[in-house]
Amino acid sequence: MRFYFAVVAAACIGSPVLAQSTPTAGPLPSPEQLVGRDTVTVAGGAAITPDYEGSNDYRFIPAAAVRGQISGISFNTRGTYLFVDVVPRNAKLQFDAGPIVGVRLNSRRNIDDNVVKLLPKRNTAFEGGGFVGVSLHGLTNPYDTLSFHVDVLHDFGNAHQSTTFSPNVEFSTPLSRTTYVGANIGAEFVSNKFADYYFSVTPADSVRTGGVLPPFNASGGMKNWKAGLLVNQSLSGDLLHGFSLFGLGQYSHLVGDFRRSPIVNDRGSASQWTGALGVAYTW
Repeated sequence: MRFYFAVVAAACIGSPVLAQSTPTAGPLPSPEQLVGRDTVTVAGGAAITPDYEGSNDYRFIPAAAVRGQISGISFNTRGTYLFVDVVPRNAKLQFDAGPIVGVRLNSRRNIDDNVVKLLPKRNTAFEGGGFVGVSLHGLTNPYDTLSFHVDVLHDFGNAHQSTTFSPNVEFSTPLSRTTYVGANIGAEFVSNKFADYYFSVTPADSVRTGGVLPPFNASGGMKNWKAGLLVNQSLSGDLLHGFSLFGLGQYSHLVGDFRRSPIVNDRGSASQWTGALGVAYTW
């Protein structure tokens, strides 16, 4: 979770359309001219993020990301995950699909809370899966994108060993040749195994904390909902090429047993804020 927000911000830098061309003078090229161009954007910055999912302690951390398109195959990092869309854009209504690989770093290590740190640490989850969805282009201008997609991930390591489902809606558009904005809303649904691994407190765990945290058996379901906003401002005068600054803020809210878990309800907060600032460069 620590690297999540800054990397999401960096990964979203640049319009999916505008990032697919070298700079030109005068008006923007048509979307048809931009589709299929090879491009790569790299970004780095700093983020503020909760110590663990459900914590009310925050810390600053570094982050980096990459996105681009090569030979019609697009890719981007979102948090600690790599997404590859294997379906080239070829229409106003586009089908999206591809693999996802990454890691979940919600290990409860190096946290500030003196009670929660007494609980057993969690393993890094090595996750893989895929996403499917559709994107609509040109709703308010020739360069905007409205996307609906569902991400499915499974832990193939020795952590929660279960599957998660995340529906998402995203809208992005350039406001000018130098300014781009993107907004998203989404949610995550998890299994009983996931809930138990990260949010339950066993009787033995309760003893570890001297009874401060009562025993709690968390059940799966909808874990949280979230909403975020990204602003990207070109420093070179052109979003199609060169340096840019980005800023991003996101709010997520834990629900159900995830909100009621003692590590959240007693020691943390269901409201989770994250933010990031950084610099990107587009070729």
